[in-house]
Amino acid sequence: MFTKLKPVFIIAGRELKDQFRDWRVLAPMAVLVLCFPILMNAFAQQSVDFLNRYNANLIIDRLVPFSILIIGFFPITVSLVVALEAFVGEKERGTIEPILSSPLEDWQIYFGKLLVGVATPLIASYLSFGLYMLLVIRRDLTLPSSLTIIQLILLTTAHAFLMVSAAIVISVQSTSVKAANLLASFIVIPVAILMQGEAGMLFWGNDNVLWWAVLGVTIVALLLIRLGLAHFQREYLLGREIDAVNLRWLWHTFWRNFLGGARSVPDWYRSVVGPSFKKIVPSIFALLLVATVSVLLSYMWVMKNMPAILESAPKDQIARFTQNLRETPDLKEIREKVSAPYLFLNNTRAVFVIFLAGVVSFSVLGVLAYMLNIALIGGLFGVVQLLGIPAWPLFIGGVLPHGIFEIPALIAGSAAMLYFGVSFVTPQTGRSFGEAGIELFADWCKIFVGIVVPLMAIAAVIETYITPHILINILN
Repeated sequence: MFTKLKPVFIIAGRELKDQFRDWRVLAPMAVLVLCFPILMNAFAQQSVDFLNRYNANLIIDRLVPFSILIIGFFPITVSLVVALEAFVGEKERGTIEPILSSPLEDWQIYFGKLLVGVATPLIASYLSFGLYMLLVIRRDLTLPSSLTIIQLILLTTAHAFLMVSAAIVISVQSTSVKAANLLASFIVIPVAILMQGEAGMLFWGNDNVLWWAVLGVTIVALLLIRLGLAHFQREYLLGREIDAVNLRWLWHTFWRNFLGGARSVPDWYRSVVGPSFKKIVPSIFALLLVATVSVLLSYMWVMKNMPAILESAPKDQIARFTQNLRETPDLKEIREKVSAPYLFLNNTRAVFVIFLAGVVSFSVLGVLAYMLNIALIGGLFGVVQLLGIPAWPLFIGGVLPHGIFEIPALIAGSAAMLYFGVSFVTPQTGRSFGEAGIELFADWCKIFVGIVVPLMAIAAVIETYITPHILINILN
C-alpha cells in the first residue's frame, strides 16, 4: 500500500517546494495569517463593548466562534489559486507533459495535486486559529467550549476539502488559467452562502446541528473528489487547447438523447422513456426506503415534542384551529382560492427545485429536500391525532385520492435526480465532462416530461374537482 502512496507524496512534495519558492503565494498568505486575526479580534472586542449595553449575552458568547469560522475561511479563498492552477497552470507553462507521460496512475497524480492544494490553506487556517486564540485569551473574552472548537476545526477542514476539490475539477476541465480563475466565483460564492447558514447555527447556539453541517460538507467534498477522478483523462487534458460555446452542438446533443430516434409519442414512451425508467428503478427503491423512514421519524418527532408545544400555546388558538379542521369545507371557496393550473405548476416546480438542489450538490441537497416534502405527511398526521381528530378519514379523503398520482410523480422525479448525481460522479468512458452532463440531463427530462408532468396534471385535476367532494362526504 505504501508503495502505491509513495508517488502521491512525491508529487505533493514537488508542488509544495514550488509554492514556497513563489513569493506571490507566500506574501498574501503571511498577511492573512498575521493581520486578519488581529482585525477580527479588534472587531470582536468592539462588538462586545457595544452589545454589553443591551445585555445580549448569547450573541457575545457566540462572537468568538463566529470569528474563528471567518478566520478559517479567508486563507482558503486566497490559496485557492494554487489549486486552480494545479493542472491548467502547468499546461500553460509547458511542464505538465513529463507528469502525464510518466508511469504514474491517474489517481496518484490527482491525489498528489489535491493533497498539496488542501495542505497549504489548512496550515494557514490553523496558524490563524492559534494566533486568534492567543489574542482572545489576552483580551479576557469568553473562549468557546472544547467541543465547539473541535467542530469549527472540522468544519474548516471540510470547507478546505470542498473548495480545493472543486478547484481541482475546474483546473482539469479548463483550458486556461484565466478561465479557471473566473470560474472560482462558482466556488467562493456558494461556500460563502453556506457559511451564512452555519453562522446562523452558531448564533442560535445549537451545537448539535453543526455536526450535520460537518457531515453534509464532507459528503459533498468526497463526491467532488470522486467527480474529479471520474472525469480525469490525460489525453483530454493534453489535446484540448481552447473552449468554445457551441450552442448548436449542445442543443443537438440534448435533443438526440431526448428523442432517442423515436418517431411518435407511443414509440418514444416504449423505446426511450421505458429504458430510462429502468435505469432509475434502484433509485426508486432507495427513495421509497427514505420516504418510509422520513414519515416515521417526523411522526415520532411530532408525537414526542408537539404535546409540550400545544400546552404552551394559547387555548383559544388551539380550539379555533381544531374547529376549522372539523368544519366541512366550502367547495366554492376552495375553487376560488386553489385551481388545477396553480396546483400543477406548484407541484412541478417543487420537483424542478429538487432537481436543481441535487445538481449543485450531487443529489445530497435534492434528497434532503425530498425528505422534507415527504416528512410533511407524517408530521401532519401526528398533529391531527394530537388534536383529537380522526386522522385516517382525513388522510383517506384529503390526501389519498390525488396522492396516488402525486407521490409517485415526486418519487420518480427525485429518483431521476438521484440517478443524475450518482452517474455524474461515475467514470464515463469515452465521453467528456460536458457530454456526460448533457446526456444525464436529457435522461432526467425524459422522466420529467414523460412521467412527472402527466401524473402531476392528473393529481392537480383530482385535487381540485374530486378530493373536496370525497373529503366532504367523509366529514359528514
